[in-house]
Amino acid sequence: MKNGVFNDFKIFAGNSNPILAEEIASIMGKTLGKSTVSKFSDGEISVSLWESVRGEDVYIIQSTCEPANDNLMELLIMIDAMKRASAARINAVIPYYGYARQDRKAKSRDPITAKLTADLLSVAGVDRVITIDLHAAQIQGYFDIPVDHLDGGPFLANYFKEKIKSGDIDKNIVVVSPDLGSVTRARKFADKLDAPIAIVDKRRPKPNVSEIMNIIGDIDGKTAILLDDMIDTAGTITNAANALTKLGATKVYACASHAVLSGKAIERIQNSSIEKMVLLNTIPIPKEKRISKIRTISVAPLLAEAMKAVFQNESISELFS
Repeated sequence: MKNGVFNDFKIFAGNSNPILAEEIASIMGKTLGKSTVSKFSDGEISVSLWESVRGEDVYIIQSTCEPANDNLMELLIMIDAMKRASAARINAVIPYYGYARQDRKAKSRDPITAKLTADLLSVAGVDRVITIDLHAAQIQGYFDIPVDHLDGGPFLANYFKEKIKSGDIDKNIVVVSPDLGSVTRARKFADKLDAPIAIVDKRRPKPNVSEIMNIIGDIDGKTAILLDDMIDTAGTITNAANALTKLGATKVYACASHAVLSGKAIERIQNSSIEKMVLLNTIPIPKEKRISKIRTISVAPLLAEAMKAVFQNESISELFS
């Protein structure tokens, strides 16, 4: 490193999303760094670096998705290995930040695991975090290091713009927030499509269970586009889609940044009134969960641009939107 500028950079990947990591490296004209991330017979994670990182700007691409604990530990151990190998700067590229939904105390004696995860990353030795669409924006404040919080919304918006332009989707659309907490996200998305918004008023009697109470806004005779940050069990999004159809929406599409897809998610999506669900590839979708209703869009170009800007010490503010 000379005058704050690094001579070169290297990209490494854990086991969570190797296809995305390969795509990012290819865009940046690199091959992934030589490393092995495996397990000992007792389940402990083993990390070996097979090339020097001394004085390098290194990027570790790893989503902390299912299995969340294994993927998080892989990331922490890789960071520690880089630090002990004298890397000049360690950047964690976390397309999907796990434990983000545990960002506050919902009831007495609850942990704030999103903050704990931030502390673990910092103590391990990471210098910067690059991530996409945190469940709660305030998680950035849990870190005492730079966090580049990128917006995947434009990728999803561009998909629908093209479909509307080609006539595949009717231009009489309304963007629908599946709950009150996602209104700001929906409004930004609707601005990109020059569309009005509606809001699903729901209650959640217990975790991963939602009940639709009311629809705020005009959806009658319109094509509805549901937007959320993640699809987990798909209960909320499919209940909302079915309610929109019953209340007069002509067609319903859905989109989200993170394809968690746990439990009966695929079955619910398949049996719902959703025409197409568009998801970013921050989390890999296993072969058995790939159905015709699901379309994925790669965020590799966005992450590659952010990593390039960080390496060259340039502003990445325009990438936030």
